[in-house]
Amino acid sequence: MSSHSQMEQALQNILSKIKPEREDWAVRFDIINDVRDAVQTVESLRGATVEPFGSFVSELFSKWGDLDISVEIHTYSHISHTARKQKESLLADLLGALRSKGTWRKLRLISNARVPFLKLEHHLQRITCDISVTNLLGQMKAKLLFWITGIDERFRDIVLLVKEWAIALDINEAESGTLNSYCLTLMVLFHFQTCVPAILPPLKEIYPGDLAHDFSGVRADAERKIEETCAVNINRFKLDRSRRINRSSLFGLLISFFAKFSDIDGRASAQGINPYSGCWEDIGNNMAWLSRTFVLYVEDPFEQPVNTARAITNNHLTRMADAFRATHNMLASKDRNQATLYATLIRRDRLPPEQSLVRNKPGNNRSRPQINRASSSSSQSQTRNNGRSNNENMNRPVQPRHHNQARQSQTRNNGRSNNENMSRPVQPRHHNQAQQIWRPKSS
Repeated sequence: MSSHSQMEQALQNILSKIKPEREDWAVRFDIINDVRDAVQTVESLRGATVEPFGSFVSELFSKWGDLDISVEIHTYSHISHTARKQKESLLADLLGALRSKGTWRKLRLISNARVPFLKLEHHLQRITCDISVTNLLGQMKAKLLFWITGIDERFRDIVLLVKEWAIALDINEAESGTLNSYCLTLMVLFHFQTCVPAILPPLKEIYPGDLAHDFSGVRADAERKIEETCAVNINRFKLDRSRRINRSSLFGLLISFFAKFSDIDGRASAQGINPYSGCWEDIGNNMAWLSRTFVLYVEDPFEQPVNTARAITNNHLTRMADAFRATHNMLASKDRNQATLYATLIRRDRLPPEQSLVRNKPGNNRSRPQINRASSSSSQSQTRNNGRSNNENMNRPVQPRHHNQARQSQTRNNGRSNNENMSRPVQPRHHNQAQQIWRPKSS
């Protein structure tokens, strides 16, 4: 078996270990129900519903992934907005109710975050949960990522591998000044947009509007409009016969991902990552970026100009770049083997016994890449092409319709029927005063 085939097999072994199984879904449903029970005991949250979002809804979570939950304060059928102080007060009330249940530990109210939230750990599999108030926009972002995942299954696999790698190297914690999981997901998305040929389009070709602005008014109407627009544009991209197909292996995509960001510490002062346009963007040309002094820019394409990398410090940027370089050098080395791959991409305690034995076999390199001593020379700045933003063969994407325009049901139905992957990420059913119970896709 060739070295490349061995690496590909090792990646599949890692994915089989970290991808959630049905019992992992079931545990998260139980946790959601536990939060729901607590909410129902809080007078100030009377009538509120409990709804998951984030990687659970986008299906970009691992067995050990955090669970994001939003407590929605309903104002009839309209999308509501809750003031920051009120959110903090409601979270404090909920914190007391959760503490009294005895099923939670490490309970904290994080009030200095951009969006205040509760961080706590459930006794079931010690799953960490982040609970916020009124975060429908977060739910909509997760649904869009779920739909994007349906374009190419390699996207989900690389996201899971990169997240696991960041956890193994301790650079996946925004509170400590490194990368949060959402930022890492957007970096993988950007990689898929800018590799040659591109695997994913710029997000402006999927949803050309301003999601944060458009997601207002009657919730059902806003969600329907966004879903229709995305369905038509995703179908157009997938059915475009003039589009070149990228047939890179997972291992090839992983190597090129680390190569692409190996010089991020030098590049970040001049350019930022813009998944909406699908290209590197000069900071000097973006007035929203120019007025701020962030170390790294990874713009949220669904909530511009929010910077998902705003927590990163100078010291941690250097450390992260060292990690990208060291990992790329290891993956590209002629001396690579399955043991070094396991040691780099996944924590030792998460490996099944047979892989642990391979890692510890005499003669294998058992150490992780020494990220603090990685070569400071610039790695190959591969694939700086601006992706498909200038593709003349791409028809203009469908623009989102505004609420005051007539609803075109025929367009909506056509959009759905032509894209079987546009099904909702986790199918809800109505229960207990319109509370949504989330179900996994059948496997």
